[in-house]
Amino acid sequence: MNISNHFNTLTDPRDVSKIKHLLTDIIGLSLIAVIAGCESYDDIEEFGKEKEIWLRKYLQLPNGIPSHDTIERLFEALDPIEFNACFSSWVTAIFNYRDEVFLHIDGKT
Repeated sequence: MNISNHFNTLTDPRDVSKIKHLLTDIIGLSLIAVIAGCESYDDIEEFGKEKEIWLRKYLQLPNGIPSHDTIERLFEALDPIEFNACFSSWVTAIFNYRDEVFLHIDGKT
């Protein structure tokens, strides 16, 4: 599932003259890294560097893996409501949720 399809409406808050990494690359890297168990921006950068060859199958990464500082600055600047809407759209598409479907956690509805 193409991440950019779900995050293309997200406003990029960065100064256009200073952009080195694509918005969807940073978000894609971060989502994949967190799913893989990363818990910090440092972890995300390290994961990206370790898995860069594999990540290039799915992300463009024209300037390589962004630093943990770049990732952190982006997420601090993003509009959380916009991000939530895009993230929800992505999760819904990935898991093919419908209104009548429930996610069971620990045997509870």
